[in-house]
Amino acid sequence: MAQAMKIAIVDDEQDMRQSISQWLALSGYDTETFASAEDALKGVGTDYPGIVVSDIKMPGMDGMQFLKKLKGVDSSLPVIMITGHGDVPMAVEAMRIGAFDFLEKPFNPDRMTELAKKATTARRLTLDNRELRRELSDGGALMKKLIGASPVMERLKEDILDLGQADGHVLIEGETGTGKTLVAHALHAVGARANKKFVLISCAAYDEDTLAKRLFGPAGQDDPIPAMEEARGGTLVLEDIEALSTATQSRLLTAINEQGTPAETRIVAICNLNDEGKTCESVLRPDLFYRLAALRITVPPLRARGEDILTLFTRLGEQFAEEYGCDAPQVSAQEAAQLLQAPWPGNVRQLYNVAERAVLQNRRGSGTIASLLMTEDEDVQPAMTTEGKPLKEFVEAFERMLIDNTMRRHKGSIVNVMEELCLPRRTLNEKMAKYGLQRSDYLG
Repeated sequence: MAQAMKIAIVDDEQDMRQSISQWLALSGYDTETFASAEDALKGVGTDYPGIVVSDIKMPGMDGMQFLKKLKGVDSSLPVIMITGHGDVPMAVEAMRIGAFDFLEKPFNPDRMTELAKKATTARRLTLDNRELRRELSDGGALMKKLIGASPVMERLKEDILDLGQADGHVLIEGETGTGKTLVAHALHAVGARANKKFVLISCAAYDEDTLAKRLFGPAGQDDPIPAMEEARGGTLVLEDIEALSTATQSRLLTAINEQGTPAETRIVAICNLNDEGKTCESVLRPDLFYRLAALRITVPPLRARGEDILTLFTRLGEQFAEEYGCDAPQVSAQEAAQLLQAPWPGNVRQLYNVAERAVLQNRRGSGTIASLLMTEDEDVQPAMTTEGKPLKEFVEAFERMLIDNTMRRHKGSIVNVMEELCLPRRTLNEKMAKYGLQRSDYLG
């Protein structure tokens, strides 16, 4: 459940402060009151988790000065101004400066609640977007989301770090559901453009004319800034690049050529072709393909990631179990083998679905992972692998998952893990070293 938004009430009249506070508190808001603008400025800063309701006429710093100060602290902070009867021109001026809205005394309390709801909704959206931008601009946090220690994932992480420092355009290829968009975010976040604009456009989401206008303009009065202009100096990600028409490909190539070298705006193209025989090279005009594919990254399919499958399934199971307030399912050796052997045509996206449904099944106390894999693809036999692996690999993958899960459950307590797994300390230490597991990662 989302935390209640705060409302800072600023008024030099105590009775007015208390009446507004009581009314808004009854509406579910967490209120705090201030007798002066000066006091309020000490408690309301950037990213304040709420809105401000302030009288305009106050001794000392008045409401208009206070509004200007607040806008200097956080330009997106919603401020509702309260004005006396006949002070509408002053309220209009406050709106021009940046007030969210105003109320004229005496006002209807229901109108106050209505405005508070609109303002807090806008504020929550602003704060959520800021948090998302921080997360997406944090290269370290994004790299941690690329879970897995398989050779193909280690290579992918190295490619991201290497190509993130380059200026050339990048082509990201891979099957559906492998996480190509996450890779694009990571490329931007670890590079020199991390503090510049990141604009993402899905080429398959528009018809030809609308897409051309969204990319290149001209923009009408109510239209967003054309993406090529909006992303200037930063990164423009084009998802489903294979959906571009021939005419739009030509315009994109012209725009790229006009940028010169090094490119002012880096273009990251994401190609999502799964049809046999079709490649990004075969659907794009050659000159555009070679400009976009100056640097290339291939995101591996889930079936090629080995024991990463068990690591991901375990992490996702824990997340969904916490969300649904139940225990995560315990994976048996047979189920681990089935997870490792499944072909995963939907890749990580499919694994998300299976993990969530496994948690829901576990909450009901019925069902098996094998049945979920069959439901995902009725033609797939989960016990049959498309890429034969020796038994030793499956045993080691299950063993690693078992030690990892037990260490997490006991928060790094070696004694408890030894007792549950019936292992002597030396054997446990050797196996943890073998699988790259460190006790410090489980403490706390």
